[in-house]
Amino acid sequence: MGNADLRQLAAIEETPFADLQGSVVAVDAHNWLYKYLTTTVQWTSEDIYTTSDGTEVANLVGAVQGLPKFFEHDLTPVFVWDGGVTELKDEEVAERREQRESYEEQLEEAREEGDAVEAARLEARTQRLTDTIHETTRALFDLLDVPQVEAPAEGEAQASYMARVDDDVDCVGSDDYDCLLLGSPVTLRQLTSSGDPERMDFEATLAEHDLTWEQLVDVGILCGTDFNPGIDGFGPKTALNAIREHGDLWSVLDAEGEHVESGDRIRELFLNPEVTDDYSVHTDLSPDVEAAREFVTDEWEVDADEVARGFERIEESVVQTGLDQWT
Repeated sequence: MGNADLRQLAAIEETPFADLQGSVVAVDAHNWLYKYLTTTVQWTSEDIYTTSDGTEVANLVGAVQGLPKFFEHDLTPVFVWDGGVTELKDEEVAERREQRESYEEQLEEAREEGDAVEAARLEARTQRLTDTIHETTRALFDLLDVPQVEAPAEGEAQASYMARVDDDVDCVGSDDYDCLLLGSPVTLRQLTSSGDPERMDFEATLAEHDLTWEQLVDVGILCGTDFNPGIDGFGPKTALNAIREHGDLWSVLDAEGEHVESGDRIRELFLNPEVTDDYSVHTDLSPDVEAAREFVTDEWEVDADEVARGFERIEESVVQTGLDQWT
């Protein structure tokens, strides 16, 4: 998720969906799906999304409820999936696993005490994107003809790269502030929330603080990223002032007598991440809504009433947006 403290520096403003119509959005698939997965689990009875053999597919409920937001506002989503996890992220992954295990212990206690509200909250926090969740979400997107891209490494890095170099992609959809450090020209945040999204502007951020891209990354490294814990005492404003004074990360570290493990490597992960040009983006979508509905409700036994409105909204968006290429 990156360091949320970067919000203090980012050029962000709420943007009406009306100003985004016709845009192609490279969506950080894991970020988007996890939000809907956890929300579904917290607020929906588990028997609605649990198959007769005990398999949980809350992701299908979340995806069907989340996709209409794109179509109703004439946005084409291109979901970008994570590839391998960068080795420097191993520590963060381990910390998240440890936190999830702690939540699981608390969840058992809440269940034993009969605290349904706390149990629902903790149930959401213990969710992870299983193989079944990945496979069924991809299959649903295929039936709805939603474009998908497999990243070689970090999904947000691939999405940011696509928005930066591909004329067919207009922006990134993610709540991850690392998209700013990855050079995403425009990042739409809060696409999974109610109301209009936030627009995070890369060039406006650089201009506001008179920074180069490299210096912005250096500020991020001093504050802490998914790849390093940051330097004690350095928040965004302190880091910004230090970079302005000394010029770059290495000069700041020398002046402060500090060290960042694998600093060169971390810098490259933002400025030159592992990405691919081996993908295609299509906007002439031809979703098979009926097949998608049968896949969700018949094959995966999701309560039909729970996803009925979501599929109705997808069908209605054909008329609302004038996308006559939809079937």
